[in-house]
Parts: sequence; structure tokens; C-alpha cells
Amino acid sequence: MALPLSDGRTAHLRGLGGARTQPLLDRIAGELDAAAAAVTAFWGPDWPRDIVVIATETDEQFRVLGFDGPDIAAATTADGIVFAPGAAAMSPDSLRIVLRHELFHYAARAHTAADAPRWLAEGVADYVGRPATPVPGPGAAATLARLPTDADLDAVGPQRSAAYDRAWWFSRYIAARYGPATLKALYVRASEPGHPDVAVAVADTLGTGLDGVLAGWRDWMSG
Repeated sequence: MALPLSDGRTAHLRGLGGARTQPLLDRIAGELDAAAAAVTAFWGPDWPRDIVVIATETDEQFRVLGFDGPDIAAATTADGIVFAPGAAAMSPDSLRIVLRHELFHYAARAHTAADAPRWLAEGVADYVGRPATPVPGPGAAATLARLPTDADLDAVGPQRSAAYDRAWWFSRYIAARYGPATLKALYVRASEPGHPDVAVAVADTLGTGLDGVLAGWRDWMSG
């Protein structure tokens, strides 16, 4: 099904059979205009005009398309966004967050090298996708104000969820302290093909060293 969006883009919605895919695609269709607007508000309008969304009915279909893992609701490739079968049971708020998160990945893909820092990619995607909440305060800052590793992001269960939270909080801090446009600039500098390491990208875009940024992040998280 081809769905025209308000901004002139077209979403191509494809279900791989079964009873769950079409209801899920109907829910996604109802969220796509707002999701595209959220991505454009952060990234700007320069991203693909055609959006492919695929809903799988079985875990095997999801695996065949190259994805696996019990905690993965959706994933993105250069060809589009693929939803796992479990996404059909997501709450409206959770589906909204996942769609915006993955749509950001889709929008930024041409500017994201294969070896880009994953924690930054996931944190910025969550910044676009998740609603803001109050900073946690001193009790949680020491735990949450640490950059996650790839192993954290690949873990299953609470460790993985906490890793995504930490990446999100870092992106929220950068946007609050330096502005959303600077967060985008940091993403591009640290993630684009031929990118430098994170410390250089931070110095180039924020004008200060990584250690100072991390210290500022901890202070901000403490309220």
C-alpha cells in the first residue's frame, strides 16, 4: 500500500501475511505523518522521499530479513524499516517511540558510516523518538551518566534497556546545553563516512574536550 504523507513523502507499507501484520500497518499509518514531522524538525527536510515499512508475521521472517533478538521490536536498513511480530502487541506510546526512532535511523542512514558510534546513533534516535522527562537527580546520575558500550547495547533485558537510557540522556544533555542543531552537528561529525574518533568530533563541534563534556553531563543529570 502506498500512503501519501503530508510533507510530500510516500510510505510504502508491506505486510508479510498473517493476522497481525495489517492491523499493525494500520496503526503505523496513523502515526507516520507525525513521525516524519518529528524527524524533519530535528534533521531537516533532506532525507528520502520514499519510506518502506515492512511488518513481519513470524520470527523466522524477521530473521530472514537479517534481524534477531527477543528485545528487538524493529530495525532499519538502507531498504526500509522492518517490524518484528511482537510489535503488534506494543502500546500506542511504545509504537510511536519505536517508529520515530527507526525513522530517524532511516533518514540519517546516508550520513552514518558502518563504524559510527552506536551509542550516539541510538541516543540521537531516542532523542527524536522519546518524550522528554525530568532529569533523574543526584541519586541516579552516577549510574546513568556513563556512555554505554556496544556490549551493553547488545545485551538482553534490563542491561540493554539501561544502555539505551544512558545514550538517550547524553543526547538530551547535548541538546539542552548546546542546542538541537549542535547535537545534529555532533552526530554528523562523529558518524559520517571518514569520521574522526568521538573525542575529536566533540572538540570540533562543541569546542571543548570529551572529559569536560562528560563532567558537564554528570552535573546536569544531578539536577
